[in-house]
Amino acid sequence: MTVPPSGLPEPPPAGRSMLPPGTFEGQVVLITGGGTGLGLGMGLEFARLGATIAVASRKADHRLRGVAAIEAAGGAAIEVALDVREPEAVSAAFARIEAEAGPVSVLVNNAAGNFPVRAERLSPNGWRAVVDIVLTGTFLCSREFARRRVACGAGGPILNVLATYVDGGAPGHAHSAAAKSGVRSLTETLAVEWAPDGIRVNAIAPGVFPHGDHSPDMARNRPEGYEAERTRIPALRTGRLHELGWAATWLCSPHAAFVTGHVLVIDGGERLNYGIRRPVFEPIRERLPD
Repeated sequence: MTVPPSGLPEPPPAGRSMLPPGTFEGQVVLITGGGTGLGLGMGLEFARLGATIAVASRKADHRLRGVAAIEAAGGAAIEVALDVREPEAVSAAFARIEAEAGPVSVLVNNAAGNFPVRAERLSPNGWRAVVDIVLTGTFLCSREFARRRVACGAGGPILNVLATYVDGGAPGHAHSAAAKSGVRSLTETLAVEWAPDGIRVNAIAPGVFPHGDHSPDMARNRPEGYEAERTRIPALRTGRLHELGWAATWLCSPHAAFVTGHVLVIDGGERLNYGIRRPVFEPIRERLPD
């Protein structure tokens, strides 16, 4: 009798810590887009390890939801309004966080924008909106972080959030794929440039991590739901948010002090699932018709 495959095991339950208690005690972690989805999942794990989380977002309801969730888990958080596309807003947000909670000692560039659209229908404004949030925003926040850390003689980690489609084509997501690819190059460049200053720059590329904050446009591409994506993943399951949080906290911890310029892919082997026969090709005009 053949035992059916069960895939990769589930992780330990949410709420457990991978790192020693207090690893981030006394530190302030700024997470852009930190009130929902992946950003909140990472924020919860930093908070469990003692950090105060600065939840940054343009949307007040997102910020308040993020703070409430972190406090409900026993952590400490503050909220700060931030449009990562505006240099003055970035500087003001760092100053406000420092006044309320202390200097930012860890930066997670998670803010993103994306919507499925065929490239020939992508407007200049739509292109700019996504590229400015993802690429320009990551640079502006990283630059502000580095300026302040160098000025006070302290280093610190930066973690950028990529996407697995930076390797290969992403039909329907030309704007996001180009921006995320730029962030990967930026990660590697800044890692080299700022290492002498004690600043480490790494990135994380999540696969499918279901959560309750997917945009309607993105959800429409998966009519059967995100959990159904497990059929395409060699692990035979999707990711759990706390797994992503554990990876993020490790990359930003002293235990990864010699790791910089690295992109950690967490996708259950999905990006490698090509086989000898490729999946049936679906033209983007069929997937996104007029």
